[in-house]
Amino acid sequence: MLASLAAAAIAGCPVFPASSPWNQRVDGEPVRPGSDAMVRAIGLDATVHPDFGSGRYQGGRIGIPYQVVSKHLTRRHVRFQYASESDKGPYPIPAHPRIEAGSDRHLLIVQRGSCKLFELFAARKTHSGWTAGSGAIFNLRSNHLRPKGWTSADAAGLPILPGLARYGELAKGEIRHALRFTVAQTRSAFIFPARHSASDLTDPNLPAMGQRLRLKASVDISDLPRQARIVATALKRYGMIVADNGSDWFISGAPDPRWNNDDLHQLGRLKGSDFEVVSESPPRAPASP
Repeated sequence: MLASLAAAAIAGCPVFPASSPWNQRVDGEPVRPGSDAMVRAIGLDATVHPDFGSGRYQGGRIGIPYQVVSKHLTRRHVRFQYASESDKGPYPIPAHPRIEAGSDRHLLIVQRGSCKLFELFAARKTHSGWTAGSGAIFNLRSNHLRPKGWTSADAAGLPILPGLARYGELAKGEIRHALRFTVAQTRSAFIFPARHSASDLTDPNLPAMGQRLRLKASVDISDLPRQARIVATALKRYGMIVADNGSDWFISGAPDPRWNNDDLHQLGRLKGSDFEVVSESPPRAPASP
């Protein structure tokens, strides 16, 4: 893999080390054998959709929000539907947390000072306390993976935060990490860095959880508006990782009123046929900058 820098920090915390697979460039990696068939299985003519922006959806902004809390904030116990694959916590949930609009209801929290990342799926506050489908706690300074076979707040057993396009990154003119995306059908398998699958399908042409795709170097993105071009450049350099079952070619980001939705929607000019699957060869240590 090509040399990479760590993604932009949040609250003084790295979004995982520079050596994290999320932060590794893959524009120099070989194409996976059978790439064309896998892209065809996802959808050659289906277009890219930025599932984030400044608009609103079901009472909230479009995208997956996150929040930063003090390390002194009282932690709360959470009851999990999938308790055997969830980190018990407790979790530092603020009084009025920002939760993703829609059915997934992801709740992402960065704890200042400790640099711990807390993520919940299907988070709800009830009369008796907090409940969630599943939850995971990550150390943002470590590349430690979840136990093999464990889910997280995402179907692939991956953290969500490092795969979000964040508006603050645009100030530096680039997104320096892979992006999270969804496809409608995955196969019953997971590959590094994913830890969990969520399918009974065995078609080898379907992507596994953790599969990384990238925008082909030959695709001309020079005439895209700035915000869309920065996202597309990241898709060429770092690619995007299959993290959940959902709509095909939907790319994740954090909501922000400063996103220009008209600019982002120009990403819809990119089609499945503009992408290729990155080789699944074992990860290599990053070269020196």
